[in-house]
Amino acid sequence: MNRELFGVIGGIDTFERFRSSDEFDEVLAGSTFTVGIRDADLGTPGWSATYFGDEGCCLVWGEAYVPDDDPNAARWLLKRYETIGIEALRELNGSYLVVIDADVSGDAFVATDPVRSRECFYTDDPGVRVFGTDAAAVGRTIAEPTLDRDGVLEFLHLGVILGEKTAVTELARLPLDSRLTPTSVDSFDRFVYDPQPSRAFDPIDELADRLDRAFQRRSSLPGRTGVLLSAGYDSRIILSQVDDIDRSYTVGSLDAQEVRGARALAAQYGASHTAFPPDERYLRPDESKIRYSQGIKESLHIHHAGYTDEIDVDTMFHGLLCDTFFRGHFTASETVDVLGKRVPTGRLKADPDPVESLLEKFGYSREASLELTERTSFDVDPEAFVREAVADEFETRWDRADTVQNALTCCGIANQPSIPFHNHLSDHFVTSFLATDRELIDWHLRTPPKHRTTETFLRACERLDDDILRHRPPDRPHDARLFNEVEGFVRRKTPFLPSFEPPWPDRETLFEQHDFDRRLLGDLEHVHDLSARHKLRLTDLRGWFGCWSALPDQLHPWLRPSDPVIA
Repeated sequence: MNRELFGVIGGIDTFERFRSSDEFDEVLAGSTFTVGIRDADLGTPGWSATYFGDEGCCLVWGEAYVPDDDPNAARWLLKRYETIGIEALRELNGSYLVVIDADVSGDAFVATDPVRSRECFYTDDPGVRVFGTDAAAVGRTIAEPTLDRDGVLEFLHLGVILGEKTAVTELARLPLDSRLTPTSVDSFDRFVYDPQPSRAFDPIDELADRLDRAFQRRSSLPGRTGVLLSAGYDSRIILSQVDDIDRSYTVGSLDAQEVRGARALAAQYGASHTAFPPDERYLRPDESKIRYSQGIKESLHIHHAGYTDEIDVDTMFHGLLCDTFFRGHFTASETVDVLGKRVPTGRLKADPDPVESLLEKFGYSREASLELTERTSFDVDPEAFVREAVADEFETRWDRADTVQNALTCCGIANQPSIPFHNHLSDHFVTSFLATDRELIDWHLRTPPKHRTTETFLRACERLDDDILRHRPPDRPHDARLFNEVEGFVRRKTPFLPSFEPPWPDRETLFEQHDFDRRLLGDLEHVHDLSARHKLRLTDLRGWFGCWSALPDQLHPWLRPSDPVIA
């Protein structure tokens, strides 16, 4: 990876057992931790920073903003920590990991941001605690890694490994809103739902004001600026509010509805637009993608990875997770039957089934999973397995939520499948993750689920730009979701009336067009009839386990259509 944080509990000699200091731009040796950082943009305001002083040492990795004018977030954080202790983390803003090794208090820990938008992996297998941002680099310190059965099955059936597991038994990751100490893993309470009545906390006004301040914080990010642009709602507010965006990029053919919509938005705000054709680079799960999935999420979401060399910017914006934090992606809505199709009404379910709702949001397909089970040696009832796994994960989120709806969203945020999208971007560019702004997370926690809707988000955006909806998303010509669903159904059923196109290229077509069955799974002909998504997950796992010499041999028997090897 281009950027990396890697550390150990111990001194420089312990560090050098596993990695050479020459691999890193800077190595900080504190009284407890020794940590290396590799980042070409180290020291850029709003980005990674290090500090070593009389108070101890501190490292901030990723995107970070502080309340005053100190350009060094690490220096500010350590000095603030010496003054108010752990509460200093509430004032740090952005998408980050921090390492604090404080000489005065003797405290030493690694902490996530409130929503764990950046993973920290760790293991105690080498006899000392090793941690870092690259799961493969941390995992290579494990002498005899073993494949984690539940992690692998969750990945194959859901596309994401739940909780703190990985695909390797000896390798774990920090939980949501937590810290790693030399001897423990502790939770914080920065991400806890506390909904406020609208008379005291107006969701639209508050969101508009907080979005405005979030964009102001990001106004000093360096160099040429770009945005990954869709024709939908989330990325257009970035294009509207960041004045100096020069370039915009969309994956899709030139005549696709999504590309035409994105091109119109770019023209509206004076940015150039580039469309990347969905050729084999879109799906090909090579090193440019699999490494960023970290073996815990499918690489499919890194839509842009194959086109990185053609993206000519220094700073990249994206709208990832705006639908989750602002528009209620994981809340469960009531539905009505419209011509045989279940259409959400916009009203929340009073008593949703958490497992059923989360399985739908994760995109679980019972039929596809049954076929996967039949064609391999994974002898497990996928329906029973995923339901139990999701139910257990949902239960762990209750201490941060006050209602089922908020617990659903918390579970979705803690296990967001699309984070590799951000992992890849932030390894190649200074990357702004708008949805993780501290004020916007606070808005999410304080706004009742019934107000975390597309309507609320759009009304807030219109406070900032009353022309934000000049070009509507091609599949959402109406304000009401019900009308959009009905028109979509009518278009699909009416001859000669063009249907709404999906926003992303068709995976099945591309898989067949580029002969990926032979190229990726030529030795596994018995899986060729599976869905493209499940075949890509199998390819991800095989590529990921290739990081370790022992693991491919453990996985291979499970991929053969032979006698079961899992009890």
